[in-house]
Amino acid sequence: MPQAHARFDLSAENAPPGQETTSTEGMVVIPGGTFTMGAREKEFARADEFPNASVQVDSFLMDAHPVTNQQFAAFVEATGYVTTAEVAPDWEEIKQQLPPGTPKPADSLLIPASLVFSAPQKEVSLNNHHSWWKWMAGANWRQPQGPGSSIEGKENFPVVHVSWFDAQAYAQWAGKRLPTEAEWEYAARGGHDEYIYPWGNEPVSPERANYWQGEFPYSNKASDGYEYGAPVASFAPNAFGLYDMAGNVWQWTADWYHAQYYASLKNNPVNKNPKGPEQSYDPLSPNMPQKTIRGGSFLCNDSYCAGYRASARMKSSPDSGMMHLGFRCVKDL
Repeated sequence: MPQAHARFDLSAENAPPGQETTSTEGMVVIPGGTFTMGAREKEFARADEFPNASVQVDSFLMDAHPVTNQQFAAFVEATGYVTTAEVAPDWEEIKQQLPPGTPKPADSLLIPASLVFSAPQKEVSLNNHHSWWKWMAGANWRQPQGPGSSIEGKENFPVVHVSWFDAQAYAQWAGKRLPTEAEWEYAARGGHDEYIYPWGNEPVSPERANYWQGEFPYSNKASDGYEYGAPVASFAPNAFGLYDMAGNVWQWTADWYHAQYYASLKNNPVNKNPKGPEQSYDPLSPNMPQKTIRGGSFLCNDSYCAGYRASARMKSSPDSGMMHLGFRCVKDL
């Protein structure tokens, strides 16, 4: 399959203030084709990465790297947009995602906030993510580690603490859209259908991606040079010229998450440009609609999620914002 590459300028502004842009600057052409969607391996794969299905996608344009702080700041300056994490949560909306009868939390918790990673001091159970995630008041895209932190000097880092709604708003302003799961996975493999990772089948290493080296979540050796996020394009691109398709930050997709979605694709000889399920379903959180996220992050480790595999899927409610979650956009040709 042909490879596509494009140069991009990390310092380029997205558009004049107050105007939408339809620029394709910083995007690469992803040539259409057919691939097998789903996991190749069983060692790290989850049940929702099976069964495999044949999928065809048309050619499209994709951002060479996740949207940066600088790019997102240009959007906010042009539009006055306020992100989800900067607005107090609405209990009437939240309780619809929870089991009936769930008591209302204290008003002190219903404040503008977001989830920030905080490493425990010792080994903890990997089944309890509350051991390392903290709901922190004042954490948002401008203050990614909470009050007192800043993105100054991190203009070329991926923007984080953005909800799915925030990503959608940016994409619309930029004249783009969020990728489907099928587009994202196809692009991650770089035209090599047999690849487990964007770079091939060799295990992850500090030279290939920004991920957690050491014992998750309490001991990070940071052998790749980054304790948390890294500037975009710090590691080699895949065969399509796409950076950060493995590690650094998880990335929102357009699709709803459904644990059995792949089973609905299995019986079709070829699934052309699938748009995901019509509704969300997660047996672990049956009342909470969730969107699929892809790519893994600086917190991924083989002992926990191995999210830097091309087929790896995770999910989050569309109003969520986290310290390791960003996005990139695509555009139809």
